[in-house]
Amino acid sequence: MSQRRFVLAVCALAIAAVTWAGPAAAQSKNIEQAAVANTELALAYMREGNLAAARDKIEKALTQNSRTPRTQMAAGIIHDRLNNRRKAQTHFEQAVKLGKDDPDVLANAAVYFCRYGDYKRGEQYLLQAATSPLYRTPDVAYTNAGRCARANQRPQDAEQYFRRALATNPKQAEALLQMAEMSLAANNGLQARAFLERYTAVATVTPSTLMLGRRIEMGLGDSTQAQRYAQRIKDEFPMSAEAGQLFDEEQAKP
Repeated sequence: MSQRRFVLAVCALAIAAVTWAGPAAAQSKNIEQAAVANTELALAYMREGNLAAARDKIEKALTQNSRTPRTQMAAGIIHDRLNNRRKAQTHFEQAVKLGKDDPDVLANAAVYFCRYGDYKRGEQYLLQAATSPLYRTPDVAYTNAGRCARANQRPQDAEQYFRRALATNPKQAEALLQMAEMSLAANNGLQARAFLERYTAVATVTPSTLMLGRRIEMGLGDSTQAQRYAQRIKDEFPMSAEAGQLFDEEQAKP
């Protein structure tokens, strides 16, 4: 899930206002800005893989100002990366409480709740984000809602969400891939083929998507096309687990 960068902008008018308000107001403003800066640093350290530094910076930011939803959200993301689920959940819950009208906060919290089995709450937040006029990528929210429903063993609901994602953005790659997988699972090979073709037109193929194509074609009885997929796996991804699986299958043949 992407993290938005926090941009600090200081202008002469703002400085004048702080000066006019007096030292106490200026100090409070400086602390708030420091909290934003430390939140940004924490996320930067996390992206670099320096989780210890990320934890230290986000704890400092929380000490400076714990009343902003994005600082709480960043704390949730970092503690999730640290495998500290109890703290992560507390911070995500605080983020939603403080930023109940912020679709970015809702979408990030939703992914966390869906991942750990709180599907109802996750879907609720994702749908709120998707329908918010402030949210720039509703197709992503609908796709994540579909993944949440699919993880909850509700394929019909999942399909509705994926189709809503594709109605919003016909090139939503993850939704296309999910629909290809679900169509194959429902024994609808032709539909699975069509969704996978749409996916490969907008996304880079991987060993797993090529293997999915092979499975689809085998199910449709097209051994020639299935062999083409297998050859691509061996040629383009010779060190992949899928290539190893093909090698094992060939070795097992009498």
